[in-house]
Amino acid sequence: MGVSMYSRSNNSVCNLHVWVAKLAAMAIILWSFPAQSQALPDSQKTSSFLSTTATRLQAIKLPDNVQIHGFATQGYLSTTGNNNVFGNSSQDSGTFGFREVGLNASVQLLPSLLISAQALHRHAGQSSQDIRLDYALIDYRAYSSEDSHFGIRLGRIKNPLGFYNETRDVAHTRPSIMLPQSIYFDRTRNLAMAADGGHIYGETRTDKGDFSYQFGVVMPYVAGAQTGAAVLGAAAAYPGSLSSRVSYIGRGLYEYDGGRIRLAVSGAQTNIGYNPAAPYPSDMHSGSILFTPVIFSAQYNAERWSLTSEYAIRHLEYNNFGQIPNTNITGESYYFQGIYRFTPKWEGVLRYDALYTSRADRSGHDYAASTGGKPAFSRFAKDITTGIRWNVTPSFMLAAEHHYVNGTAWLAPLDNPNLSIANQHSQHWHLFAVQGSYRF
Repeated sequence: MGVSMYSRSNNSVCNLHVWVAKLAAMAIILWSFPAQSQALPDSQKTSSFLSTTATRLQAIKLPDNVQIHGFATQGYLSTTGNNNVFGNSSQDSGTFGFREVGLNASVQLLPSLLISAQALHRHAGQSSQDIRLDYALIDYRAYSSEDSHFGIRLGRIKNPLGFYNETRDVAHTRPSIMLPQSIYFDRTRNLAMAADGGHIYGETRTDKGDFSYQFGVVMPYVAGAQTGAAVLGAAAAYPGSLSSRVSYIGRGLYEYDGGRIRLAVSGAQTNIGYNPAAPYPSDMHSGSILFTPVIFSAQYNAERWSLTSEYAIRHLEYNNFGQIPNTNITGESYYFQGIYRFTPKWEGVLRYDALYTSRADRSGHDYAASTGGKPAFSRFAKDITTGIRWNVTPSFMLAAEHHYVNGTAWLAPLDNPNLSIANQHSQHWHLFAVQGSYRF
């Protein structure tokens, strides 16, 4: 049954006319999306409320020291091979279940004191969220001169990882609808996005370039079924909860010639605990998880094109769980990306993205042999992405992209509960996405 399903899906994808028709149809739908908003189902009332609120706020005259901004994004996804992304995308009609709506505000109380916060609603399959506090912080700039500054931030702060993590919610700041999943996992998005704690930051400007840094002591955000399923796997079904432990994060960034060349190193030591709850098996103990990613980033920007590459080493340890064997594994991931701006309104993206769960077992064959035949391709994912973006106005944009993926390593277990079962998912699959986004 699984073989025939994959064959039917892949044959339809190979029909170029079908995909071109989908692109045209989805672009028309997204273009007319505001006119359809009154017909939204009840599940979308939250995002509609935020969008309406944002529109009303635009008409309010605000003090000079107050700023309010927001964004609303609606996407459509269709996948093959029974591989779901942001909902049941592998069904024949695909899914409109990808939606992001955010509203943020900042108040400059003093020249050196800023308060800012953002509320976010995100619908993305089984990892959907109602309105939550995305970030909220106090920023105090303790020292500032013509060539340098130094400050402290306290609160829930975006994690400074790579080039895109801090702004990944806003579609206009992403190079594509989906960021390279080898570096910016959506399956563990909540854990990666922000953490509660304190950061120090600073910048020094010189004739040879600008140097900036940020370092934080934080408590990682581990709430939600998405994080539990991603880090515990099947053990997430046991009673109990994850707990935050003191962790560390930082990034150093160098920019030359106004950002023409950008180089960065970022990393974290993320510590998570597990607290079992009764009733639980006698072999499920209070374990701990240590996750230590290090990311090397490089970018070159010219007038009409940009080249970006990021490479990550990810060390992962599981200790003293009992039910989960002690694990000490190092993964590897990277991508190469090119963006070309045809005109000020049109740009295209081409990217190769690779993820390996274990550097010592890139093919996954050892994993399959040691687990009694679990899919080897669940341990890697290699993605070729092509996309196009139309900046209709400075506030509104449309985008479309296609992914050809070999492997399932970055698929979310909540949307794909049978990832570890043979013959349930296709190794080679396609993802087609269209997105419309508005910001103010």
